Amino acid sequence: MHILLTNDDGIAAPGLHALENAVQQLGWNYTIVAPATEQSQCGHRVTTHQPLRVETLGENRHAVHGTPADCVRLALFALDLKPDLVLSGVNAGGNMGQDIVISGTVAAAREAAYHGVLSMALSHYMIRELTLDWQRTAAWMAEIVRETHAQDHARSTFWNINIPHLPADQSDLPPRILCHPARSPLNVSYRKEEHGYTYSASYASRPRDPGSDVETCFSGKVSVSLLHV
Repeated sequence: MHILLTNDDGIAAPGLHALENAVQQLGWNYTIVAPATEQSQCGHRVTTHQPLRVETLGENRHAVHGTPADCVRLALFALDLKPDLVLSGVNAGGNMGQDIVISGTVAAAREAAYHGVLSMALSHYMIRELTLDWQRTAAWMAEIVRETHAQDHARSTFWNINIPHLPADQSDLPPRILCHPARSPLNVSYRKEEHGYTYSASYASRPRDPGSDVETCFSGKVSVSLLHV
């Protein structure tokens, strides 16, 4: 197994380090090709009209001055990597429902799936009042990736997985629930300020469609959705 790791929070993000830790626990080889800087909520944007600069920061570790989808394209078609699996994340924040079309994390997994490479987008829903334990996240992700990768599915599909934010004393991996993306739109609201309008909607107050990824994750379980390209 050789794994390509990427994300949208940037190559220095703790979530990517947690994912690297998870892959090390599984004993798999890996290469990191991730954005040099944060590219959150950039969707599936790609760079085609200007050069993409790539910095090699160490063995099998590359920082790309571009988007998550750029990272996957470069890995496959410029750096000549041939991964068995692409893992994108772990994103600091959920990617459910309408987030799926906005998320750079999901876009990287989708780009891999377009080219017939198995892939997963991995995200961690966050509750502001709780401390985020990245070490626990790494342990959970190792088990989730191992379990999910063992499931057969078409190469024109990819997994979108969101783990809940639970109190620090809960170390057991929550149940994994196969579910569909929420269909209700996100709450949208803005606050008028001197120089314009500032987005002010509450992520946690979004609708919890029955049987959806939002309801599953917000209820303390791991949401697992199989998405098609």
